[in-house]
Amino acid sequence: MSQNKLSLAFDFITAGKQVLAIEQAGLAQLDQYINSDFRRACEMLFNCNGKVVVMGMGKSGHIGRKLAATFASTGTPAFFVHPSEANHGDLGMVSLQDIVIAMSNSGESHEILALIPVLKHLRIPLICMTGKPDSTMGKAADIHICVRVSEEACPLGLAPTTSSTAALVMGDALAVALLKARGFTTDDFALSHPGGALGRKLLLRVSDIMHSGDNIPLISRTASLRDAIIEIIRKNLGMTVICDRPNIIAGIFTDVDLRRVVDMGIDLNQARIADVMTMTTSGIRIPPDTLAVEALNVMQARNITVLLVAQGDHLIGVVHMHDMLHAGLI
Repeated sequence: MSQNKLSLAFDFITAGKQVLAIEQAGLAQLDQYINSDFRRACEMLFNCNGKVVVMGMGKSGHIGRKLAATFASTGTPAFFVHPSEANHGDLGMVSLQDIVIAMSNSGESHEILALIPVLKHLRIPLICMTGKPDSTMGKAADIHICVRVSEEACPLGLAPTTSSTAALVMGDALAVALLKARGFTTDDFALSHPGGALGRKLLLRVSDIMHSGDNIPLISRTASLRDAIIEIIRKNLGMTVICDRPNIIAGIFTDVDLRRVVDMGIDLNQARIADVMTMTTSGIRIPPDTLAVEALNVMQARNITVLLVAQGDHLIGVVHMHDMLHAGLI
């Protein structure tokens, strides 16, 4: 019987490090199984015209769900089917264009073994991932991927630990190899993650969050310094753009420039903006189709809070660090 009283001699840190050491050793053994069978499995999955259907019972089922989710988010359409449910009708979810990946450390999962004759009859390709190539599943598979480990981290050798980690890592190896083979991009990835912060970072363009039209702090080159200060205060972006022709950028004037002008003792009521503005002939500008996260990177690298959005010298908008914050990018 297990005990509820903690022994004073027991060391949780030592126990935890022993688990890491055993599982690391188990993962080191996987390299030998990235072989011709692995390549054949990747080629079959790459050429699949349907979906990848992942199955597994118990801990293998939990790993299988994660693998299906990883496939689906990295360019390989996939879903998980519970073997027990598949034995009672859900096998109808599998089409003739699909490929089944069945996972079981022992290779003797009764629920999966019951499905194999039907899969064979339907000529649905079967990839089995087990720790025993000579198991029933291993022999029945069109392609077998071995994930054998020498030792479980569980001292009883009962709870799937090292073996489940090995299956997880081998699944990741399949998914990432396919991702690379497809030339899967960050934009592709974002299409599968539109609702979260990741999707916002990858899909949002500067044009989606910039200030445009009358919301741009803007004055003409003939304006006074006083006009510039009023525009900065009114638009509340800490700067104003100066144009010498309609929307043709001539310069900028920021609150930092204002402090410089005050320190110089220049008369704020008499000075012209053309005399104190910062020229932007070669200044930092970005086109409107720039990814917002790229604009944020520029701001952080240059230690600035605002960027002009332009095509050449033609002003289109202004984007501020606060816009990044409101968009959830920070």
